[in-house]
Amino acid sequence: MSESLDELNARVSSAAAWVTRLREVVGKIVVGQQYLIDRLLVGLLANGHVLLEGVPGLAKTLAVRTLASAIHATFNRVQFTPDLLPADITGTLIYNPGDGQYHVTKGPVFANIVLADEINRAPAKVQSALLEAMQERQVTLGGESHKLPVPFLVLATENPIDQEGTYPLPEAQVDRFMLKVLVGYPTFEEERRILDTMAFTRPNLDVERVVELDDILATRKVVDSIHVDEKVRDYIVHIVFATRDPQKYELSDLRPLIQFGASPRATINLTLAAKAWALLQGRSYVTPGDVKSIGPDVLRHRVILTYEAEAQGMTGDGIVKRIFDNVPVP
Repeated sequence: MSESLDELNARVSSAAAWVTRLREVVGKIVVGQQYLIDRLLVGLLANGHVLLEGVPGLAKTLAVRTLASAIHATFNRVQFTPDLLPADITGTLIYNPGDGQYHVTKGPVFANIVLADEINRAPAKVQSALLEAMQERQVTLGGESHKLPVPFLVLATENPIDQEGTYPLPEAQVDRFMLKVLVGYPTFEEERRILDTMAFTRPNLDVERVVELDDILATRKVVDSIHVDEKVRDYIVHIVFATRDPQKYELSDLRPLIQFGASPRATINLTLAAKAWALLQGRSYVTPGDVKSIGPDVLRHRVILTYEAEAQGMTGDGIVKRIFDNVPVP
């Protein structure tokens, strides 16, 4: 038993080394967004898609581009616009009069990392073109299923929904994202560094490639091996159940504010994200602190509020914080 634990600790240390290197390389280009970078790494390690929300100009697209450039992987960017069609993302069948056959033309979704830029600038029909790809890791064209590359990761950016020309994402679409990250403004010191780094007509955006796809796939196996104690597993389930039945957790005042709680997919994603977060800290086991650190990013978009909550100015973050503050920690 101790030998296997020592071996796991060694593998965690080895994986944490290249993750640290990747974080440093991305941090040289993306200044002052360590929270954002860490969540992107969690998605990469836990095989979960990430949704980034923030006003324009906060380096959301730059962060995704830089991360993709630091990995030996294929990368495609799709700029979502109101006139975009689903076939512009997934691909389509093209008729060839020469042989009288239809041939598959694969769309930009066929890449290891896909940047869905400003995903809420397109209507729901186009947004939903990613549903099968995100969940099943395949695309169906002309009745035939085509597997997507491994690994496959959708990193999407969106503007706040109250901005002009935006469409709310369907709940089914939002639930496919493991994490929803709220990107804020940098501090004064960070913005000063951004000025020194980026205020050029052609800023240096060259990124060193430091990670191979095999490293990522091997580290995901390490993430699967991270130990989660039975009490921590119960804690995760209690957190998710508190979003559905807050009365049982002495949160009766939240019942009129929550229309739908988090689904079992949230339980799975919270566990995987907590494992990846533990690995980023260089540990081979998950603590309740890991769950509390990454939990808001997993749950904020899965708690559907009522009209009453919106009228009171409540947010998913506020609800989730109340739940974490009240559910007993093992």
